[in-house]
Amino acid sequence: MSAKTKITNNIVIKNKRATFDYELLDTFTAGIVLTGTEIKSLRLGKASLVDTFCLVERGEVWVKNMYIAEYFYGTYNNHAARRDRKLLLTKKEIRKLEDASKNNGFTIVPTRMFINPKGLAKVVIAIAKGKKEYDKRDSIKERDDRREMDRAFKR
Repeated sequence: MSAKTKITNNIVIKNKRATFDYELLDTFTAGIVLTGTEIKSLRLGKASLVDTFCLVERGEVWVKNMYIAEYFYGTYNNHAARRDRKLLLTKKEIRKLEDASKNNGFTIVPTRMFINPKGLAKVVIAIAKGKKEYDKRDSIKERDDRREMDRAFKR
């Protein structure tokens, strides 16, 4: 593959549950440390962000419980499907995430995972605050109203 050839890979894995359960306040795009079979499996779209969260430990951000399926053609070198993976962020971003996660009621949640045009895996993480039950009902009502308005507009 030449240097001018762009990789056209439209793999986007979303955590739809995160926007429903949390109010997203601030987002960051982070690189992720993966092994060879993990990136191959990710390029096939075999990953999930359901029940995934992030922790800051000793100045490093780790994503926990992320599912990347074992690579079908992998041998004894295949990876564990739900291992902890390190995220790559600047020190300033890590400090901001650490301060936010220390506050009561805030958490760090991955919202999207994609492969950028250079072929590198990236994760969009967000500082999030949990929604109450009535906030979730408001979100559902808002979504239904928006859908109804779009239907009326198309007619």
